[in-house]
Amino acid sequence: MYRFLLTPRWWGINVFVLLAVPFCVFMGTWQLDRFETRVDGHRDATAQAAEDRKADPSTARPLAELLPVDKRTVGDQATVTGRYGEQLLVPDREVDERRGSYVLTMLRTGDGRALPVVRGWLPGTPDAADVPAPPAGEVTVTGALQVSEVPGQNGVPAAGGLPAGQTGAISAASLVNLVPYDVYDAWVVLNKGDAGMKAVPPAAAPGSGLDLKAFQNLGYTGEWFVFAGFVVFMWYRLLRREAEFVRDAELGILPEDADDTANASDAAGALATTGRTPETQERRESAPAAS
Repeated sequence: MYRFLLTPRWWGINVFVLLAVPFCVFMGTWQLDRFETRVDGHRDATAQAAEDRKADPSTARPLAELLPVDKRTVGDQATVTGRYGEQLLVPDREVDERRGSYVLTMLRTGDGRALPVVRGWLPGTPDAADVPAPPAGEVTVTGALQVSEVPGQNGVPAAGGLPAGQTGAISAASLVNLVPYDVYDAWVVLNKGDAGMKAVPPAAAPGSGLDLKAFQNLGYTGEWFVFAGFVVFMWYRLLRREAEFVRDAELGILPEDADDTANASDAAGALATTGRTPETQERRESAPAAS
């Protein structure tokens, strides 16, 4: 009954199944591994951020030694000397599950560039006049080094059209249009809030959270395993249907539509060959010849 499996058609089907199922399983396993890697990265980054909050300021290194900022140096203690300049508010920021604003002050260094420094956090939407002024004169600040933010990612609001004296993201690209000098492509958050403000906890390295890409990997995992199951199901369904047809043919029990299909195929073949159906041909042959 199953000798049809040795036909060229079924050889092709079987080879396809033998290749498709392992491929789907491999891709599903790879996507699952990508998801687990992102979960582990998120766990490690969260633990590292917690350690950065307890970092010893005595381990701080000069800013120049930590640039450019990457996943190795983000959160490290940095020290830099300069004079405070322009001050901005960064609204819609959350600390301890409360909404408020970062107080961002530009620290102008000896090389002419400015380093954004988050001196603390204030609840709600404070008035610029009520924000504590930065210390005057030359100061040396120490804090956790952070990578420039990207609007719309890692919890950074993407809203624009903010009033004067505010910025939506802490990045050189955003700040270069607000201050008249070059800005470092990094920023520092002070370990202790300045002038009675609440300290802002250091953020984890970008790309280390459970973002949309991580859950896409998980979704793709399920899709590939479903594809593998679907291939097996369709192979079994074709096998069962073919076996039933062979059995019915051996017993002489063919479905009625099988004869209809065969007749339709004969008619189509005759029409393609002579341009006439079998019935038309038969009527023409039986008709008396014209005298």
